[in-house]
Amino acid sequence: MKKRLSVSWLLLAWLLTVLDPLPSWAQEQAFSLSQAIQFALQNRPSLKTLRNQEQIDKAKVGEVRAIGLPQVNAGVDISNNFIQQKAIVDFSAFGGGGQLNNFTITQQELSSGQDIVLTPTYTVPEGMSGPQAITFVQPWTGAAALSASQLLFDGSYLIGLRAASTYTQLSKKSTQQGEIETAEQVSKAYYSVLVAAEQIKLLDQNLTRLDTLLRQTSIMNRNGFVEKLDVDRLRVSYNNLKIDRDRAQRLLTLGEQLLKFQMGYPQAQPILLTDQLNESSLATGKPKVNYGTFAYANRIEYSILETQRDLALLQQRNIKSGYLPRLLLNANYGYNGVGKSASSLLDVRAGANNTTTRNWFDFGVVGLSLQVPIFDGLRKSYQVQQSRIQLENVKLGFEQLQQAIDLELRQSDVTVENTMSVLRAQRQNLELAEEIARVSRIKYQEGVGSNLEVITAETDLRAAQTSYYSALYDALIAQIDADRATGALLLK
Repeated sequence: MKKRLSVSWLLLAWLLTVLDPLPSWAQEQAFSLSQAIQFALQNRPSLKTLRNQEQIDKAKVGEVRAIGLPQVNAGVDISNNFIQQKAIVDFSAFGGGGQLNNFTITQQELSSGQDIVLTPTYTVPEGMSGPQAITFVQPWTGAAALSASQLLFDGSYLIGLRAASTYTQLSKKSTQQGEIETAEQVSKAYYSVLVAAEQIKLLDQNLTRLDTLLRQTSIMNRNGFVEKLDVDRLRVSYNNLKIDRDRAQRLLTLGEQLLKFQMGYPQAQPILLTDQLNESSLATGKPKVNYGTFAYANRIEYSILETQRDLALLQQRNIKSGYLPRLLLNANYGYNGVGKSASSLLDVRAGANNTTTRNWFDFGVVGLSLQVPIFDGLRKSYQVQQSRIQLENVKLGFEQLQQAIDLELRQSDVTVENTMSVLRAQRQNLELAEEIARVSRIKYQEGVGSNLEVITAETDLRAAQTSYYSALYDALIAQIDADRATGALLLK
């Protein structure tokens, strides 16, 4: 009995898995605009790349800092001098050369009490006279050493530390700029989908309304109250409306795909937008900023240019620091070994006494290295000239950017004012078109209006609806551009 129950539960679980219409990876997720932006900031590949670049730049700071830390290295070297290097030596220059001859001191010389003067004589063996080619190298040599160095002073190093830190700030600001651009792109794509979805809702309502009118007119035609021409006109209008609806649906699908791309959201996974279109969040059309007191540093582009200026100044100081001396502390300790064969070389006999019974001899050295630049062909002088011109270009960039921001602010205010004015006019037109269409349908149903009047009113209503939502979208986009111009896009 227990076995049957177990099999039944397994079968039920399998059926639930097979019949589940949406696996977990394909279930629909809902997003408000702020949630969509946050999702994009966390998942968009381009932003992940920028954050990875931040980590790379942080590692570069450590790389620069490591230059000022002690540098310690160890090495072992074994060499086989299969052709030994030789040198020319004239032994006669070191005391006559050749072999010392024997000499005899007699008993008389010893007992005379006089000083005995010895005059050594040499006999040069045959073939050994004159310079000789000899080698001072053993067939096998080895070395094992530990070296260390410490940078004591380098003006370029100190400035490089500051420049590396400033460069990480530039990297962070580049990431922030990417986040602002992402928020702008996601916002525009989000509103585009909302507008397309709202237009489809209106088209569905119009289709329902026109379908009802078409069926009523068809019944009236069969009863002989209206002509077939009236039915055909409504059918043409209905078919055109269906075509508009299909086109809008395709545009909605394309808009959703664009939004998913901007968010870094899987294309195969459904998405649901929870925000609703309304005019309450739009600006009033009045100027948003005081042009005279606007802080240019609110714009990320201006902040990035400030960091680039700081880097240019540090680069100039780095070039000038090349005229300063460079001081290093060096130390080495190790052993040198010799042998007639590899086995004798590896038979290590080392010690502090360094007697001839040893084959490995230690050594040690410590010292200071001072490098003073004297003349470099005016290379640094030309580099300083270049850096001055680059700084001048950065200053001109500030001036140009300020003018561009001023123009952007004024353009955004004018655009917001214009779009709000158009939106108010289109809203009034939509209300009028809805009223005209409603009255036309009532007149036609009461028999005091024409079929052509209804079709014209419905066409005008669709045009008014399209114009209204187009104006609403333009107003929303103008609002986003205004927030971008004031540097408040991600602060809201």
